[in-house]
Amino acid sequence: MKQLARFAISVREEDFVLHLEDDSGETMEFAASPEQLDAVIDALDDLLSENEEDLFEVEEEGQTYQKPLG
Repeated sequence: MKQLARFAISVREEDFVLHLEDDSGETMEFAASPEQLDAVIDALDDLLSENEEDLFEVEEEGQTYQKPLG
């Protein structure tokens, strides 16, 4: 499985372009409608919300989020 190394989002007249680069430098581009991009954002938000405590260290007072490396 390829590892995501970098991503970017470009705006076009009627849609967006997602640029996904893997750790070998290969880039793939995907056109996405605003509705599709919203669906991806909602899915990621739901997934992260369900697993927030497992994925991030959460400090109650400062609302600091840190992702462990390694």
